[in-house]
Amino acid sequence: MRKRLAQFRKLGRTPEHKWAMLRNMVTSLIKYERIVTTVPKAKELRHLADKVVGLAKKNTTHAQQLAARVIREKPVTEKLFRVLGPRYLDRDGGYTRVMKLARPRKGDNAPMAVIEYVDRPGEIRAARVPQRRKEKYFKNLEEVLKGAGIEPV
Repeated sequence: MRKRLAQFRKLGRTPEHKWAMLRNMVTSLIKYERIVTTVPKAKELRHLADKVVGLAKKNTTHAQQLAARVIREKPVTEKLFRVLGPRYLDRDGGYTRVMKLARPRKGDNAPMAVIEYVDRPGEIRAARVPQRRKEKYFKNLEEVLKGAGIEPV
């Protein structure tokens, strides 16, 4: 039985190789905001990408130092703290989306997936509006609808 064992995937690599691969992948994900990879790698990358965005939301010197340990390129770190951090201030989590692709990879038949950040321009599927954003922008919605002669549902 699998009880209290590590809940992460080994991905057929040594821990050092896996960590280096995930660092490269999270750097590419921040840079391009959407990458195509295998399903297990995307699911493992999701945790690291969400933690890095959480650091960007804090936007402290210590958070920048911790993010710089993970991210390989300085301009990508700047993008993280100037673009992605403010974008997700009103979202409590779930900054990434993993969508399985219909066709497996040619050659080894590995299942493929797209991992992308939500709430970005040009995303494949629109994300739900976070509750904080709803409260911020839609609190007077009923008054506006009544003023326009529309009955709220």
